[in-house]
Parts: sequence; structure tokens; C-alpha cells
Amino acid sequence: MIDLLIQESAKKALESLYGLIVDTNDIVLSATKKEFEGDFTMVVFPYVKAAKKSPEQVAKEIGDFIINDCSKIESYNIIKGFVNFVVTKSFWLTLVDENKQSFTYGYQPIKEDKPIVVEYSSPNTNKPLHLGHIRNNLLGWSVAEILKANGYAVKKVNLVNDRGIHICKSMLAWQKFGNGETPQSTNMKGDHLVGKYYVIFDKENKRQIAEIVSTGVEQEVAEKTSPLLIEAQEMLRKWEAKDEEILNLWNTMNGWVYEGFDETYKKLGVDFDKIYYESQTYLLGKDLVKSGLDKGALYQREDNSVWCDLTSEGLDEKLLQRADGTSVYMTQDLGTALLRHNDFDSDRLIYVVGNEQNYHFSVLKLVLKKLGFDWSDKLFHLSYGMVELPEGKMKSREGTVVDADDLVDEMIETARRQTEEHGKTDGFTEQEANKLYRMLALGALKYFILKVDPSKNMTFNPKESIDFNGNTGPFIQYTHARIRSILRKAETEKGFNINHIKINTTLELNQKELDVIRTLYAFPSVVQQAGATYSPALIANYTYELAKTFNTFYQDTPILKEGNLEIMAMRVSITAFVGNVIKTAMSLLGIQVPERM
Repeated sequence: MIDLLIQESAKKALESLYGLIVDTNDIVLSATKKEFEGDFTMVVFPYVKAAKKSPEQVAKEIGDFIINDCSKIESYNIIKGFVNFVVTKSFWLTLVDENKQSFTYGYQPIKEDKPIVVEYSSPNTNKPLHLGHIRNNLLGWSVAEILKANGYAVKKVNLVNDRGIHICKSMLAWQKFGNGETPQSTNMKGDHLVGKYYVIFDKENKRQIAEIVSTGVEQEVAEKTSPLLIEAQEMLRKWEAKDEEILNLWNTMNGWVYEGFDETYKKLGVDFDKIYYESQTYLLGKDLVKSGLDKGALYQREDNSVWCDLTSEGLDEKLLQRADGTSVYMTQDLGTALLRHNDFDSDRLIYVVGNEQNYHFSVLKLVLKKLGFDWSDKLFHLSYGMVELPEGKMKSREGTVVDADDLVDEMIETARRQTEEHGKTDGFTEQEANKLYRMLALGALKYFILKVDPSKNMTFNPKESIDFNGNTGPFIQYTHARIRSILRKAETEKGFNINHIKINTTLELNQKELDVIRTLYAFPSVVQQAGATYSPALIANYTYELAKTFNTFYQDTPILKEGNLEIMAMRVSITAFVGNVIKTAMSLLGIQVPERM
């Protein structure tokens, strides 16, 4: 990387000229601003005092040293305390020549480290996946792929919340009001059917609460004493006691849900290396609670509930086991964390969970630490913001969520209309057109969600996401299709096979060509930064900038109409390099790009 060479040369300059021993990473180097000549800019102000010279003089002395020391720098210019270095054209052209066919440009060599475990999805089996789950799944999957590109071994895992009071609510409502209906008898996906009964429970429970309140009972008391809720709590107790009838119902309804989940995961293109189930981990969590109680790390109240006192850590007391002996979310998360550590002995465990659970994961780490597990420091909560629609928030219990399956279907239909209006499927067979609609729909959905920094809340607008102009997936996908068209014509009409082109590295470069190559050069550092910050948004927005820069180059610079064959070969090579980087970058977001449109 040329910027590292400049930093190394600058380090030698500072020691040779001023006797300063400076760490290479502390030498500030950035891309030169577009209004100035140059490729990389070094800030010299930190060294002026030690040199006892003016910023301009220090800049000149360092510039002269680097020109003599680094053959890939052809010139420099000074703006006050800034040195702008101009990289040789041969360096840029060699970069293109060596990488024009690569689909792993930007990837790091595989490290021999312990795996990084990325947990995402974590659905409840009382409802189908919705828009919020889509952001979770897309973010988790993409972060895992970006970490792989950075050379890490990665394990993608899913923790299915398949037990608890919310599951019992759906089960009880189906038992009372379902009349034996099944996914087959209703022609509904299993997760949709079970979710239907979660909504029915909520409506019936609210009706009962209203009746109780009408008799003069306070709202808070009524909410805790409604007959339906008490029945659901009793069902949970029976489930933990392994009541055969309850377990059979639970297995049946969860089976319906898993089939539905698998179908949705396939639609979204996400996968997992291992799936954990809370029903299999909560007992390990209860064992940990008992062990912590025996060691004095936890304490038991008079009603037999078990707690962890975190007041000395600035938090409060945390319930780990209810008075009736049933577990809470934290209990099973303790068990799952230990099981996962034993399974993978991982370097890091990343939980991709919404920011409403920030407190939960702070508590999880502290409780594990109190229980004696030093590896709790390896836990990291990748907290992401909520996703809403222009109409506002979604609520599962009230049935106002945007179902993931319905959203994907709606996106495909929107993609079909938009694509046909723009005439981008002319000459396609029906099968080819349908494949393109799905590709554009999922590209629009994934890109729109992943281009937003994970920490920020966002509003998803389906219509905006599928626009062929602006910072959207379809714009980038169309740019790739345009590039593939150019390359096909270069081969069939001009006889250029990208596999056989050898660029003349003594050619000059115009500004538009340089802009594209400089943008391509930045890709490896963007991949590294995205991996370090767990932010696919960096990849997404970089890809948009690359597509924009290429389109400007394409509009202003003749490629196949260039008269000089060496220049034409160079521009075809730049075009191929851009196409491959777009394809690579979009693949890290889980997005496919079309060969033609």
C-alpha cells in the first residue's frame, strides 16, 4: 500500500532530519482534497517545534527526503504545514494491471486465530420474522462476511427463543380459539399462523383486563391478574415440569414456525453454521444460577427468587430466577454464553441485538464476571437502531408489524413495475426477467438497510429504496450491468479479452481516470475499517461512491471509441477492475449484481 510506504519514508525522514523517533501509525496521512494537486497529504505541524523551523521549511525538507527515498512519489507541493504527495502514474496503472481480474482484491490473508462468533436473528417462535428482524439478519450476516474478508475465521450462529411466557401465549390462544387449524388446513405459513394466535391472545387479554378494571380494580393489578395471563403462566410452569401434553403442543407449533423461518431465511439469503435453542440452554443457565448461589456470588430472597446485586457496578439488582423456579431471559443467556464458549473457545462473541437491549448485555457481562468467567470480556454487543416505516413504529402484539415475507413480495412487485417502466428487461425471457426482479428487489432492500450506520435508527421507505437513481442498490446494480455490457462489446467488437490485456504503465492518466483508480485503491482500507467497526454501511457507501465516480468517467471519457488502442486497453482494464470491486463489495452485503439490464 503506497500510503504505508509514504509513512515509512516519513518516519525515516523525521529521524534522519530531526532525530525524532515516531511510530509509523502516528504519522497523519490522508487522501488529498480534490481542490489540491496530489494523492496523499501529510500534516507536519506536530514536528515543527522539535525541528525549530517554520511549517513550510519542515514540509520542504520532509518532501525532499521522501522524493529521494520513495521511488513511487514523483513530486510534492506544500500548502502551509501540509505536504501533498503526487504518486507516479506507473504505480496507479500497475495497480489496475495486477488487479483487473481479481475478485478477492481487498481481502486479507486468512489468520490462524480463534474464531469470531457472530450471533444474529434470534427470533421468537411466537411470530413470523418482520422488518426489524430483516435489519438484524442482514446486519449480522454482512458483518460475518466482512470479518471473513479481513481474514478471520467466523462462525455464524442463531439463538432461537423457543420457550417462555410469550410462546405460551400463542399456544394457549391456539388451544382455546384455534379449532384445530393447521398450516395445511389454512394454507398459511406456519410462523404466520402461530403469530396470528399471539395477536388473538393480546386482544382477548386486553378485553379481560378492561372488564376487571370496570369493576374498580386498578389497571396495574388487572394486568397481573387477568385469567388468560394466569393460564399462560401456569402453562409455562407445566412446560418446565415437562408436562407431556404441553410439550407435544409446543413441539407441534414450533415445528410449524421453523418451517416458516427456513423459507424466509432462504428468501433473504442468510444462513447459519449452528443454531442454538433456549429450550436446550436454559437448564445450563439454571445450573449456573445454582452454582453462583452456592458460591455466594448471588443471593436468594425470602420468596425463593434468585438475584445478582450489581449496585456496586452502578446498576441495580437483577432477577435471575423467579420465585416459582422458572427462568428469565438472563438465565438462558448465561447458559448459552457458556455453551458457546465451550463449543468454539472463540476470540470474540458478537451479539447483533437492537439497542433496546443495551442494559441487558451490560448485565450479562457483569453477571458472567461475578460467576468467575474472565472470558466475559470477549462479549461484544453490536447494538443497532430501530427500523421504522414512514407510518411509524410496529407492534407485534397488535399485529401492526411489517411481515418479512410480505415485504419481500411487495419489493419484487415494485421492482417489476419500475424495471418494466424503464425498459430494462427488453429481450429477456420471462424466467430471466423474474430472476432480475428478485435480484433488484433484494438488492434494494438490503442496500437501503445496510447503508445506514448500525447505531442509527432508520426509516425504511420501499419506494425510495428501489429507485434507479441516487444512493440505492438498483443504481449500483445497473452500473455493474453497464460495465458488463462494455466488456462484452470490448471483446466481441474490439477483440479485447481482459485475460490477455497488458497495460502500458508509461501512459498518462487524465483526472477522471485518476479519480476512479484512487477510489479503487481505497477499497482494501474500507474493508478493514468496516471489519474493525462492524459497519457494513462503510462498504455500502463506498460502493455508491465508486459507482458514481465510474459513471462520471464513463460519461466524460471515451472507452470503446478511443482511437489509441493502448489507451483503450487501459480504460477497458479500469472498467473491468471497477466491475469486479462492485461485485465483491456488494457480495459482502449479500447483494447479487446482474450481468445485463
